[in-house]
Formats: sequence, C-alpha cells, structure tokens
Amino acid sequence: MSAPQEKESTTQLSRPPTQAKSSGTKGEATATMPVQAPPGDSLDDFFQQLEDYTPTIPDAVTGYYLSRAGFETDDPRIIRLISLAAQKFVSDVVTDALQHAKMRGSGQSSKKGGKDKRYTLTVEDLAPALSEYGIHIKKPHYFT
Repeated sequence: MSAPQEKESTTQLSRPPTQAKSSGTKGEATATMPVQAPPGDSLDDFFQQLEDYTPTIPDAVTGYYLSRAGFETDDPRIIRLISLAAQKFVSDVVTDALQHAKMRGSGQSSKKGGKDKRYTLTVEDLAPALSEYGIHIKKPHYFT
C-alpha cells in the first residue's frame, strides 16, 4: 500500500532572474550567470504582482484583525502581504499536522484496499505541529 500522492498548489509571485551569457573564448563552453536587477526594481515588481494577487484570506478579514491589533494602513498591498504571510503560516502548520497524522497512523493497517486514506485534523496532530513554531496548546482533560 502506498501513501496517497499530494499535489501542492503554489503561486509564484516573482519571476526568475534574467540570465546573461558570459563571453568565453573559442572552444570554451559558455556559462550562464544571473544578472541581478537593482534592489528597488524587484521590490516594485513584487508589489505590482501583489496588487493582482487574491489571497485565500480575504482583505477584509485581515484588515479587521489588523485594526483590532492597532495596525492602521491605507495601502491594500500591505494588507495583502500580511494575508499572504498568514496563508503561508497556516499552510505550513497544516502540512506539519498532516505529517504527524501520517506518522501516528502508519502503524495501523487499512481495511480499504486501493482507496486514498482521509485524514481529520485533530488536536493531537495540531499540538506538536504548532509547538514547532513556538505555540504551545493543551487539550482540556474533559470535554462536556
């Protein structure tokens, strides 16, 4: 039985650096070297691409929590940047929790033959994943 294949959907917000060929003498192989753009240009390109990007966490939700924390801004790109960082953090935590769930369930045999195993996010898997990021949670001893 093999583990289910996971597809990662990634969104690229930056383009790779342009390549320039170095001049070589006759008979030598030419190597490609990245040409670095001026520092302000890549940041401007990033912010331009950020204006067109729609993050999973809506701007209104991010703006609400930022205002509750005392952060005020008129620039929607800053709110999108924080939304993107929050989306990345949540994605990393959930991926780590999935790995913990797989490790915890690796000793159990599956009765389903070729079907993909479905996982449920539990506190037992979430607690060690969050502790890797410095967030320590404890499950209450008794649920009512």
